[in-house]
Amino acid sequence: MAAKADENEYFVREIERNDGCALKVKQCFLGDVGCVVWDAAIVLAKYLETKQFYDPSSGVNVWSGRTVLELGAGTGVVGLMAATLGAQVIVTDLEDLQTLLKVNIQENEALISSGSITAKVLKWGEDVSEFLPSPDYVLMADCIYYEQSIVPLVESLKLLCGPETCIVCCYEQRTEGVNPEVERQFFELLQQNFCCEEIPSEKQDPEFSSPDIHILHIRRKA
Repeated sequence: MAAKADENEYFVREIERNDGCALKVKQCFLGDVGCVVWDAAIVLAKYLETKQFYDPSSGVNVWSGRTVLELGAGTGVVGLMAATLGAQVIVTDLEDLQTLLKVNIQENEALISSGSITAKVLKWGEDVSEFLPSPDYVLMADCIYYEQSIVPLVESLKLLCGPETCIVCCYEQRTEGVNPEVERQFFELLQQNFCCEEIPSEKQDPEFSSPDIHILHIRRKA
């Protein structure tokens, strides 16, 4: 059955692709953090179509046919971008965000030709066997904010990622409250098994980037 959205509960945000087509992403007026397109998600979505990954004029398309898993997908905007670029995508989040994810997948089906996208429930720290073998890419936008989710998130990354998997992680550095401590704990735990490379702003989308939003490539230590 098609996912049904009550029009009064949502407003639409358009994210324009470089070719002029726009992803239409519904957000909830009310609800938890997952229901909104965060700036980090847009920065990451636009990063996926920078020239190093996607440059039709020179025949470059890193995403074509690649398997991609998005964690904490929320509205699904990052996974949707990857799917429109030709990736085989699974967007994951908690049970209560599945309707929103499915609505947004339906809304943007016309932009997806060679790629594909499905939404599934993945609770960090729990069984990931249905998502194996390891994907080529794991995408994460603004997933580092709850102290109690750090250990299960890193656990999921360890279970999901093979030696070839590249995690592309985008997060907004927040200086207030517990945020700096949560970030510190996450990276401390992560770096026991993974190494991180920060992507300089000149490799990001020139318009959609910001000094306090960081993009990292993260891989398993050899």
